[in-house]
Amino acid sequence: MAPTHVLRCCQRGLAWIPVIFIALVVCWSYYAYVVELCVLTIPSIGEKIVYLIFFHISFILFVWSYFKTIFTQPANPSKEFCLPKAEKERYEKEGRPESQQEILWRAATSLPLYTRTGAGAIRYCDRCQVIKPDRCHHCSACDMCVLKMDHHCPWVNNCVGFSNYKFFILFLAYSLVYCLFIAATVLQYFIKFWTNELPDSHAKFHVLFLFFVAAMFCISILSLFSYHLWLVGKNRSTIEAFRAPVFRSGSDKNGFSLGFRKNMAQVFGDQKKYWLLPVFTSQGDGLTFPARLVNAADVEQAAVTLQSEPSKSADEIPVSPVTEAQNRLLSNDQHANNIGDHQANHILKPAESETITISMEGGS
Repeated sequence: MAPTHVLRCCQRGLAWIPVIFIALVVCWSYYAYVVELCVLTIPSIGEKIVYLIFFHISFILFVWSYFKTIFTQPANPSKEFCLPKAEKERYEKEGRPESQQEILWRAATSLPLYTRTGAGAIRYCDRCQVIKPDRCHHCSACDMCVLKMDHHCPWVNNCVGFSNYKFFILFLAYSLVYCLFIAATVLQYFIKFWTNELPDSHAKFHVLFLFFVAAMFCISILSLFSYHLWLVGKNRSTIEAFRAPVFRSGSDKNGFSLGFRKNMAQVFGDQKKYWLLPVFTSQGDGLTFPARLVNAADVEQAAVTLQSEPSKSADEIPVSPVTEAQNRLLSNDQHANNIGDHQANHILKPAESETITISMEGGS
């Protein structure tokens, strides 16, 4: 037991090496730009002031979003997704996967679950002993289930998911702005040092390498930032981009897509004045997500469910096949009936283990 604990501690310590590396590079870039370039190399006072103002704005936003991405705790499933004590004991004692799934289906009748495993079973994490909410996955690096997990990023030593995905996007955006600004303003002095128009000094080394490092990071960050902007526009996570979520009617890669504007609002929130600030404004609670109805049969079933509830006014009935945030695709009664039909008509296969760790190498 002790060696395992020591090994785990060593792994956690080593996981901070990429973060420390980035921190050292950022600290050196600050010194090289502010001291070696602006103070010692640039002759014009006005040019120095303008460069320093815009540099510090981009630097503060970059460091702020990076800090929030690293130290925001990943969101986990709430207690309502844990099996009751009696049901958990029955689940652990059952040897047959079919019987275990029956227990999970009964527990899931009161939960807002619309995604399944590839075999059509309830998604259950044996490691965390919790029924997985939609878009939730287990991260083996963090050893926990993470709401709307996107990937585990070694460059922030954290899981990127519902609680910090906006911060991660802003971190990529501001790191790109930071590198582009440095590369653009250093370029003319890089050329002057390279062609010996400026005398050799200790600043020459810093200016030359500052341009190379900024340009290198620009290329890698640009590709990753573009990819994640595309994911936000499609309302997909990195995991869902590689493996489409499975709904009751089958897999649908666009199952959570509500249109570009609503997809953006899911991550950045309704108030655009906060979009560019690393403060949490994402919609929802991470446990339930609005999803479009995947086929005509679902539209008809949803209409029947709404008509069976006369207490609702006409204004409360959606006119499009896309649900609003925090609404259910079907009522709990309809959801329970679907689960009962599934138990009666299908023999469930064992639930698949979904332990996932995706590391975005080279850029995240």
